[in-house]
Amino acid sequence: MTVVERISASPASLSVPQAPARARDSVVDAMRGIAILMVIGIHSLPQPLDAVWAKSLDAALRPCVPVFLFASGYLTALSSRVPLAKRLRAALIPYAIAFVAAYAYMALHNPAMDHRISTTLARFALGYVFVYYYVFVYVCCTIGLWLVFGAGGDGPASRQRIATLLILSIGCGLLAGSYLDPAMSRLGTSEALLDEVRTRDIPFWFSFVALGALTAMFADLTDRGVHRLLLGAMLAAYALYAAVRIFNLGDAATYDSLAFFLYAALFCISLLAIQPKSPLLGWIGSGSYFIYLWHIFVVMALRDHAGLRQLGGIAGFAVTCSVTALVSTAALLTVRQLASPRICRWLGA
Repeated sequence: MTVVERISASPASLSVPQAPARARDSVVDAMRGIAILMVIGIHSLPQPLDAVWAKSLDAALRPCVPVFLFASGYLTALSSRVPLAKRLRAALIPYAIAFVAAYAYMALHNPAMDHRISTTLARFALGYVFVYYYVFVYVCCTIGLWLVFGAGGDGPASRQRIATLLILSIGCGLLAGSYLDPAMSRLGTSEALLDEVRTRDIPFWFSFVALGALTAMFADLTDRGVHRLLLGAMLAAYALYAAVRIFNLGDAATYDSLAFFLYAALFCISLLAIQPKSPLLGWIGSGSYFIYLWHIFVVMALRDHAGLRQLGGIAGFAVTCSVTALVSTAALLTVRQLASPRICRWLGA
């Protein structure tokens, strides 16, 4: 993935003119490290989410996908370009390899699996294996970002045009999140299909990409008073989102609801304002795509074969989360130590 590095540890502003693109961004890598650990946490929770503690923790961890999308938009605005071919190669080659492995795992555990070519191609294109829907979301959002920056053009007015398009895209994303469910339900769509569509609600997901780009272009997050306000607002937004989920109030969807957008947006901006710079989190974040693609095999193996249900919900979650994080990071370290740079790129490491 395309990454950048700040010109100094504490810049006066996070606007584009004062943050030129360079090599890697240690803060964004640390943000990604936090986000991928949140992903592991979500997938380690017992299913279905019946207990209040599980719903509360799930709600707290859900901004993980927005963090990745926010970072993508943020980095793009810093560099003012979208290297589309490079980003697509970086996303699709590792995904194709992981897809083959995931497909084989699913086939071994489901003798009745549909192996028709059309079905398999649809699974690949839509990311309909394990939790790979994010690949579809990322690719579509990257193309959308490329179109926005392409439409913005060059010259003095390009920044204003891009900002206008980004603001409009956030509005469109919130509209899609608000009305997609009622429209599809009115057409008699099954709950299972509706859930799959919601996880691939591209206009809604793109709103986080747009927010990240706008933050890089205009926001000044260096004031500590602003930090406190952001953290307070984020905690209030989390309480609202968790309550909506727990008590099933109104639009209580896991994703693409206004409550989720508010909490996740504030989470992303607050995390960036805090400026996390842990070397360990940064290292994990730099390999977050590898961990994302392969950690789910550990989760599924534990869920299918380790018999952790007998430990109870909390203990099972703790064991699954800990083992998955350790195995995934160990696998990342092994690949980086033993594989060639090309193989590392092919695996997303």
